[in-house]
Amino acid sequence: MSPTLETLFQAALALPEEDRVELADRLLYTVSPDVPSELHPAWRAELKRRSDQIEAGDVVPIPWTEVRRLGFAP
Repeated sequence: MSPTLETLFQAALALPEEDRVELADRLLYTVSPDVPSELHPAWRAELKRRSDQIEAGDVVPIPWTEVRRLGFAP
């Protein structure tokens, strides 16, 4: 990872979760489907579907701290 990319990554981690999701979503849309990626196309489609649901207000995300508190994650 280049120093510039690492700096951007660290800055993104400092954002609130909602902003990180939006940033990831917006970045994902800038990548051509023809560019090789480690992300399987099925996962890309699933991420887009879920992101669209959140943006439409059909789904309200649960913060990770709440998921852990409820015992749904280690």
